[in-house]
Amino acid sequence: MHRLLQTFQGKVDQELKELGVASHCCYCSMQCAIELRVEPVQLRVTGVQTVKDFPVASGRACPKGITAHEHARHWERLTMPLIRKNGQLTMATWDEALTAITDRFRAIQRNHGRDSVAVYGGGSLTNEKAYLLGKFARVALRTRNIDYNGRYCMSSAAAAMNKVFGLDRGMTVPLHDIPLAKFILVVGANIADCQPTMMPYFRQAQKNGAKIVVVDPRETGMAKVADLYIPIKPGTDLALMNGILHVMIEENLIDEDFIKDRTIGFDEVKNTVRDYPPEKVSRITGISMESIVKIARWYSEAETAIVYTARGIEQQARGVDNVLSCLNLVLASGKIGKPGCGYGAVTGQGNGQGGREHGQKADQLPGYRSIEDPEHRKYIASVWGVDEIELPGKGKSAYELFEAMADGEIKGLFVLASNPVTSSPNSNLVRKAVAGLDTLVVVDLFLSETAKMADIVLPGSAWTEDEGTMTNLEGRVILRRAAQRPPGQARLDWQILCDLADRLGKKQYFSYVTPEDIFEELRLASAGGKADYSGISYAKIEQQKGVFWPCPSDEHPGTERVFTDRFAHPHGKAVFHPVEFKEARELPSQEYPYYLTTGRLMIHYLTGVQTRRTVALNGKCPDPYVEMHPVTAAANRIEDGDWVELTTRRGKAKYQVKITSSIRPDTLFVPMHWEHEQSVNLLTIPELDPVSRMPEFKICAVSLRKLKSEQEGEREHEQEKVGLGR
Repeated sequence: MHRLLQTFQGKVDQELKELGVASHCCYCSMQCAIELRVEPVQLRVTGVQTVKDFPVASGRACPKGITAHEHARHWERLTMPLIRKNGQLTMATWDEALTAITDRFRAIQRNHGRDSVAVYGGGSLTNEKAYLLGKFARVALRTRNIDYNGRYCMSSAAAAMNKVFGLDRGMTVPLHDIPLAKFILVVGANIADCQPTMMPYFRQAQKNGAKIVVVDPRETGMAKVADLYIPIKPGTDLALMNGILHVMIEENLIDEDFIKDRTIGFDEVKNTVRDYPPEKVSRITGISMESIVKIARWYSEAETAIVYTARGIEQQARGVDNVLSCLNLVLASGKIGKPGCGYGAVTGQGNGQGGREHGQKADQLPGYRSIEDPEHRKYIASVWGVDEIELPGKGKSAYELFEAMADGEIKGLFVLASNPVTSSPNSNLVRKAVAGLDTLVVVDLFLSETAKMADIVLPGSAWTEDEGTMTNLEGRVILRRAAQRPPGQARLDWQILCDLADRLGKKQYFSYVTPEDIFEELRLASAGGKADYSGISYAKIEQQKGVFWPCPSDEHPGTERVFTDRFAHPHGKAVFHPVEFKEARELPSQEYPYYLTTGRLMIHYLTGVQTRRTVALNGKCPDPYVEMHPVTAAANRIEDGDWVELTTRRGKAKYQVKITSSIRPDTLFVPMHWEHEQSVNLLTIPELDPVSRMPEFKICAVSLRKLKSEQEGEREHEQEKVGLGR
């Protein structure tokens, strides 16, 4: 009997050693399926395995995905609440911290009005937490001022899609449509570095005979696989798109039947692009006339085609117009709503799509409803059990929140899982604005640059600890299961929001037991909205391996491909929008002779708070750098590895030089993943798009100065690398 028990226990132990929890990577918008390997006694995640039978990425993961679990147990992980006393953040109890937050926020609102406290979220939050944060702001705090870092991500593409299609779903077709396309135009999107597991779809399309064109000032990894690479002058994308459409019209390459039957407003666009012949567009963009004509013909003559955009053209003060110019091409070609045909805004953050659909954006309520629409407000108020008149109105966009702090209009800020001091443009102003607050509260895993400035820091939950849904770049809703508990006294983010709501006297509106309870309310709140999740459940997600929205009923399978019969405007048609090219706010001058642009690297994510704490990733690129063309380097007597100081009208920063021919001679590039004095956003311009309120991250004028010696640069760099507290 004893031997039998030993044998049985051995089998049980072996099964426990192999315990796996189905999940999805915490980083980019692909949300690749992975299995978390869990040590069962301590419930500790020990590793990651890819999952081959999931329809996205087919068992692939990038370097970030393979190591995605590691930062969750980093030694710098916050495990207790912190309160600033005598200028220092010191450990506190949860009761002390929650009491301090509620007392301070109540006092601020009592003295300065409800909107004097703002809320700031993130595009990596689950749908449940994004929904709950919006409800927390509007029901518990009753403030109109809530926005999130997704404003810096997809807001321009979202605004353009709403204008043209009547609906913002990042991709109109699923990923598996990419190999069906015979032509693919990629504008301002470095997919090879930002969504690397998406690349096999493009390679398969090429094997199937597709031609790929990439438009970018840098010859990125995506550009290197292209059949035609277009090294465009920064900020001139709109002129190029108008020029392509000009050729399509002049050579009768448009789909006149589609335009007549399914669109409105084409004549005005036709009149506008008449003024963009190839010779004029060539002068504006620096692109040859032959290339402009070739793109127009390749696109029009292909049986199927898809256009993709990303932050390169969206993170501009004309970002909405840039995307509109691309969508005009899509409509004129008629290549949308069919297999292998459509448009995609390649989402950056893990839940950049779902994060803006359910209420943490200044102008939106759950289900992508408008906070200014009386019927939408009435419906959400009924779901939440409050009077519609109690719901606040539209608040300020992300960067405008910090301008209001600098002006003294906003006195308190609650930040959940975001690092806006680093990620915002013109961050010197943002730092001063945040430093001047009466109370800053940050919920995070680590002491980010923003958290270091806080009055109260709450230890939140990592992605391996918090269950919930995400919406990937296709519009596919997926489910992540929890695999371990938060360490020490850290709490789940959604529970922190409920605890605070309780302290603020709103417990009856936040009485959830599980994340699934929140999702069930989200389903009801989204019902009938543009982003309708009402037919999606946890069980259905697991059964179907993800469910595409809109999904309006339990019986509905989800909408994999949108606009097959009609567009989302009440009249059912798509709308052309004429757009004119205008120069960027800042152009190179004698004082600032170069363009500065920013972007991402494959091994890092956002401001690097997680990836810089992952040894295998950070070891590959521990510090930022500035990319410079050999011609530019020679003109300034600079060699590879030298240190330079970059200066714009907003600030200065020092970087080591990386010389490469993969960038235009008039352009410098610095990656965005570092904080404090290494942050490129010390230099960027806060010029905002008039519609989306997207800042102009991608274009500003910059000068450079070679430092006297490599030792001087390294010495100053090391001094500035030390983060500064409040």
